[in-house]
Amino acid sequence: MGWTTLEAMDFTGKVALVRVDINVPVRDGQVSDTTRIDAVLPTIRHIADAGGKVVLLAHFGRPKGKPVPEMSLAPIRPALADRLGEPVAFAADCIGPAAQDAIAALAPGGILLLENTRFHPGEEANDPAFADALAGLGDIFVNDAFSAAHRAHASTEALAHRLPACAGRLMAAELKALESALTAPDRPVVAVVAGAKVSTKLDLLLNLVRKAEHLVIGGGMANTFLAAKGVPVGRSLCEHDMGDTVREILARAEEAACTIHLPRDFRIAPELKPGVEVRIAPTCPDDWMILDAGPETTAALCKVFDSCRTLVWNGPLGAFEIAPFDTATTEAARHAAARTRAGQLVTVAGGGDTVAALNHAGVVADFSYVSTAGGAFLEWMEGKTLPGVAALER
Repeated sequence: MGWTTLEAMDFTGKVALVRVDINVPVRDGQVSDTTRIDAVLPTIRHIADAGGKVVLLAHFGRPKGKPVPEMSLAPIRPALADRLGEPVAFAADCIGPAAQDAIAALAPGGILLLENTRFHPGEEANDPAFADALAGLGDIFVNDAFSAAHRAHASTEALAHRLPACAGRLMAAELKALESALTAPDRPVVAVVAGAKVSTKLDLLLNLVRKAEHLVIGGGMANTFLAAKGVPVGRSLCEHDMGDTVREILARAEEAACTIHLPRDFRIAPELKPGVEVRIAPTCPDDWMILDAGPETTAALCKVFDSCRTLVWNGPLGAFEIAPFDTATTEAARHAAARTRAGQLVTVAGGGDTVAALNHAGVVADFSYVSTAGGAFLEWMEGKTLPGVAALER
């Protein structure tokens, strides 16, 4: 796969339409977490420093094709300006006279945020007329929103076919990291997949057994696998009706020479809450719950990490939000981070709960790449084509 980078484009005197994901949390009119804003600053600064007009396209919430005042991007502008250390103009629409006049008033190197693209039904419908209206505002299209790349929307897919297009810094870094993890990885590869339900990650599991030498199953998903193998899981979260599906995944893994690793011991408790009695056990009584992997399982997992060159991680191994059910995730993540710092392991992780768990373990900065893109990251891992990425391919 190949895509044009920022460095290959001449932005001097040009209007760059830059698709970003700044769908950030806002409380009482104030941005409470600037992580997604910070992630797109390098792209914005590159274009501005090159003498281009930076025109930001973004969505916020799910307004369903009509203006919703509570979903305006206007409250995002002050936080964006603060993080940039530069003034940011705002236009009350993303097409039409309001957008045109604001762009005309912008000096080279200036930055403009347009109103929520999803205030128009043509955005999510990928309507050609709406895409034309957007394209008419600029000279170059820059996609820096990997997290929205699994959506075939006008501002994520159609624009790339109407203007000279390239990947922004964040998009390029994400694609490079994911290619290193699954497309052309250093082998052996170990994938950690955890979460509540096998049914929500079926495509992911079936793809990974073909891509990885080792597949570690954790969380509630592991309970479903164990139950299908006849292991008692008590009152644990489990999809007992997925037995046939589990057996199919196990058969596919055997065909592909992929070793599946399941928990050998557990942290169990009568309920999930702070301060409950916790036991380490190889089985689970009928009235107890499996809430984390045990120390023997964690030690075995770390040995798998030691034998591999690439790690792809999606999902915590236990109910990490409540101690001590964070133990397996934290210990395994810190071991992976140490291997990464030593140059022995490439570590790529993603998904909302995954990022939170790695932050909890204090290892996000030590992993090779941690993606904040939820749906797009999962669809890439599932082997699916992402419209926003495919549109950028040379």
